Amino acid sequence: MSGMIETLKNAFKIPDLRKKLLFTLIMLIIYRIGIRVPVPGIDAAAFTELLDRFGQLGSFLDIISGGAFKQVSIFSLGIVPYINSSIIMQLLTVAIPALERLQKEGDEGRKKIQQYVRYMTVGLALMQATAYWYTTRLASTPALPFGLNAILVIFSFTAGTAFIMWIGEQINESGIGNGISLIIFAGIVTRGPDAIKTLFGYFQAWTLTRNAIVSVVMTLGVALLFVLVIALVVFVQMAERRIPVQYAKKVIGRKMYGGQSTYLPIKVNQAGVIPVIFASSIVMLPSTLVSLFTRPGAEVGPVAQWFMNFSGNPAYYVVYGLMIMGFTFFYSMVQFNPIEVANNLQKNGGFIPGIRPGRPTADFINRTSRRLSWFDAMFLVLIVLLPTLLSAITNIQGIWFGGTAVIILVGVAIDLVNQLEAQMVMRHYKGFLD
Repeated sequence: MSGMIETLKNAFKIPDLRKKLLFTLIMLIIYRIGIRVPVPGIDAAAFTELLDRFGQLGSFLDIISGGAFKQVSIFSLGIVPYINSSIIMQLLTVAIPALERLQKEGDEGRKKIQQYVRYMTVGLALMQATAYWYTTRLASTPALPFGLNAILVIFSFTAGTAFIMWIGEQINESGIGNGISLIIFAGIVTRGPDAIKTLFGYFQAWTLTRNAIVSVVMTLGVALLFVLVIALVVFVQMAERRIPVQYAKKVIGRKMYGGQSTYLPIKVNQAGVIPVIFASSIVMLPSTLVSLFTRPGAEVGPVAQWFMNFSGNPAYYVVYGLMIMGFTFFYSMVQFNPIEVANNLQKNGGFIPGIRPGRPTADFINRTSRRLSWFDAMFLVLIVLLPTLLSAITNIQGIWFGGTAVIILVGVAIDLVNQLEAQMVMRHYKGFLD
């Protein structure tokens, strides 16, 4: 933490970086102001009831959106449609050869793919906004005719997502850090005081129902667990497996090149928090659909009731954990290509000691990466499900998302510090890593 503060101080001494940081801060302030703008034509109480029926997924969406979901803001959809579009496009890039070729065309190809992501984001936002309006349509305010009210609500939600996407892209172009990640980061950080207030409320309740010593021990236990989770996440986020690499000596003219020893770093947490976000969205999809298309107070069948209460079922934790593990392996496979790494090593005259170049090298890197994926998958399951189980045991609602939130916060903070360090090194300034 002290290193990060020192980095920010050094960055503010550089005029160019100071402008980037101030621009990023202004964009985030605009985002926070937009959260306070309500969607016209919709009943806030009915929408809040919809959020409560979503259960854990509703809390997930509310935290990701920085509280906009519960406030029925124009930013209620948050950046989730953009995240889903980006993930879907990454998967399509692997599955569709035309998109894979487009991605390899350099900046122009990536710009074209980014344009597709924007279109898909707007499409997903329209679908999600329509579902929200349909669920709360009976609670719409009577100021406008029914049809105009529907158009107003749906397009307000969609426009809010498009504007958040624009803010993120502006930060990418003129600010510092990843814009979308910083928006999520800002939303989670601003919920910190509410989390502390909630924990204090539980402390008061424990004091009334138990003796003071027990309440203090339980509160300190929750706080200590949170600190331990942060420490574990930081350790895993920074951890990497370093495979030794030796480069062959080459004589060009009268000079000798190569011959140095280095290493190939493979991150332990290659997939980041993407598997958790994807798994949580899919595992809660059935109950979400049932909640969306069931009117409040209406009787539901046993199957629909089972799906609505799925998050409290022990099978939920098993399915959730398995899906996290599956997406961890899948996303790591998409992000990391051992064959390409092995070919690049061979082209540059590098080799792993004791391993033949070419296919054997690719197989060795692949095995190493898969072993790391097993550790990463188990780590994500532990971090995500431990707070969930703690919430079920202690009846503290809302801390189930703590592990995922910590992964996002730590990942974004480390990425921001690394980018600032890189910018300062480019300008011949010393960073705290030097």
